[in-house]
Amino acid sequence: MKRPFALFVLATTLAACGVETATTAATVAEMKRREVEQAKKDLDRVKQKIEQNTQQIMQNAQQVEEKSKD
Repeated sequence: MKRPFALFVLATTLAACGVETATTAATVAEMKRREVEQAKKDLDRVKQKIEQNTQQIMQNAQQVEEKSKD
C-alpha cells in the first residue's frame, strides 16, 4: 500500500513542477510579446520623428535656396 501512494505523491509532485514550468514559460513569453510590441511602437515613433526632421530640413534648405536667388 505504501508503494502506490509513494508513486502517486511522486507523480503529483512532478506534474506540479511541469505546470509551474509551463506557467513560467507562458509568463516569460507574454513579457517578451509586450517588449516586442513596445519596441515596434518605439520604432514607429522614431521613424515618424526622422520623417518630420527630414521634411523640416528640406523646407529650410528650400527657403535658403529661395533667399539666395534674391
